[in-house]
Amino acid sequence: MATATDAGVRAGDRDREKTADLLGQALAQGYLTMPEYEERLQTAFGAHTTAELRALVADLPVARLKSNDPRRQAARRRAARRGMQIHVGAYLAGVALMLAIWLAVAVSTGAWYFWPIWPILGWGIGVVSHVLPVRSTMCRVRG
Repeated sequence: MATATDAGVRAGDRDREKTADLLGQALAQGYLTMPEYEERLQTAFGAHTTAELRALVADLPVARLKSNDPRRQAARRRAARRGMQIHVGAYLAGVALMLAIWLAVAVSTGAWYFWPIWPILGWGIGVVSHVLPVRSTMCRVRG
């Protein structure tokens, strides 16, 4: 609630941007329709006081918008898991390609030095450093 002293407090760009972020989250979570969002956004960037900005989000569940919505968390987990799967798949395809090249060169030239070990290990470190944090996050969520 705005008090008499708050009513005259000027709003800055940061205040307008925070309000715009809240409005965008409200739109994404289905609390606002696109026309409502556009109208409120235009009003937010034209607001002169913080009281005007508060009035734009007064009927929205601001605490829920600021917190991590369970649907949003689930979407982030799915995206992290999918990114991890893509990284591991690309790694395995790269390993298979390097092994095929090594085998073709070794058979044709007789040079059996196993050079693919170095890129496989180097890239593997990157894959492991991607997989472990994602897996540990997934385990904490399930536990």
